Amino acid sequence: MSDYQWDFSSVTLHPDMWLLGLLVTAVYSIATIFGGLVIGVVCGMLLLSRHRVLVAPISGYVQVFRCTPLLIQIIWFYYALPVVVRVEIPALLAAALGLTLYMGAFSAEIFRAGIMSIDKGQWQAARAIGMLPWQVMGRVVLPQATRRMVPPFVNQSVLQLKNTSLLSVVAVPDLMYNASLLVSETFRPLEIYTSLAAAYFVILYPLQKLAKQLERRDDI
Repeated sequence: MSDYQWDFSSVTLHPDMWLLGLLVTAVYSIATIFGGLVIGVVCGMLLLSRHRVLVAPISGYVQVFRCTPLLIQIIWFYYALPVVVRVEIPALLAAALGLTLYMGAFSAEIFRAGIMSIDKGQWQAARAIGMLPWQVMGRVVLPQATRRMVPPFVNQSVLQLKNTSLLSVVAVPDLMYNASLLVSETFRPLEIYTSLAAAYFVILYPLQKLAKQLERRDDI
């Protein structure tokens, strides 16, 4: 292995494949993060309810998706769900379902924890001056809770972008899948996977720095 001759020319053979992979990765990241945010807000609010009929199924959903590997979830949606519903599900949709519901489960916990972190005294004070519950939430609680929720949500979004590499298991042409195709064609896994790692680093490092800055802002 010490005599291995590195040759990165293989990385540039098919720039269109890299661009397609980057586009698919970006679209899936943005779409599933947004979808997960919507699910997280709705489910997070329902988790705050006092009605167990509402809380129990939402809590079950959150725990299932947080306590099982995302890889298994994507594979289940692609192979098992079509058997259950008796409808063929394309790989693109199965992967999107897995990623979105996974992101939604973590976003729900982030939203719930952010709301619960606001001191109960502020709720009571707002109600004491005649505010309705929705006014307390919109004018007192959410402005403060949102500031606390942003850093963990950005961190989870960074993880979500990395999680898109699992799309390759169901042949969605993301960066990882297209890199694998290039490896099978060029037999240069070291160069191609090293370049792929560098690409992810260039994309993710600024986002991680942003998350750190948001955390420091919240600590002030």
